[in-house]
Amino acid sequence: MSKSEDFREQIYSRYVSAFNGPRNDAADMRWYRWSQHKLVPLLHGLPIEAPILDLGCGAGQMLQLLKDTGFTNASGIDVSAEQVHLATERGLNAAVSDVFHHLRGAQSSFAAIIALDFVEHFDKSEQIPLFEAMHAALRPGGRLILETPNGQGLFASQVIYGDLSHLTIFSEGSLSQLLKLTGFENIEFYETGPTPKNLRGRVRLFLWRIVKLAANSARLIETGETQRLWTKNLICCCRKR
Repeated sequence: MSKSEDFREQIYSRYVSAFNGPRNDAADMRWYRWSQHKLVPLLHGLPIEAPILDLGCGAGQMLQLLKDTGFTNASGIDVSAEQVHLATERGLNAAVSDVFHHLRGAQSSFAAIIALDFVEHFDKSEQIPLFEAMHAALRPGGRLILETPNGQGLFASQVIYGDLSHLTIFSEGSLSQLLKLTGFENIEFYETGPTPKNLRGRVRLFLWRIVKLAANSARLIETGETQRLWTKNLICCCRKR
């Protein structure tokens, strides 16, 4: 076992009891409503029986959302036994498993793989093998949906340094390089950020657009360039060839 693996194992073994604390139903509901706007549309066109794998499923938030959306063949894995226990208590299909071992035995098995707040927990030497494994586990035309810290976000340092297990941070450009290198295409990026789900959300979205305008003005003055994605995290959806 390498030092980095040992380091992460110590964190993940107590991820809930030492770091996350008790489940917050109010936060779960906010995430649930946000995900209906940001994540569920990325699943459009998948049949309800499509096999979907949630990597780093945690306590099962995404699995629950998939179930409530009507998907009947979703499963998840996580290395944290504490997290998986919380998911299975909710009646969700989750198991303790290492991602490389799990994907190695699942060639061309999934119509979609979802990896939210996941890939940043691997160092750079692991990223190509990880993305190659996800690509191999997808069926032809299958989609990969990611959410990960945005290295060009306004608060990128708070995100990457806010969790001891974060090892790699991506930008739209660097993640595109990795995805193309490992065989993905039709790569699309989205901001996380506010959603117009209610009046408060519409106001926040309006103010966020003003903030982005100011940020892009500063960047344009400095470099002559602008960028699309300023939120602390970014979402990516792409396809296997």
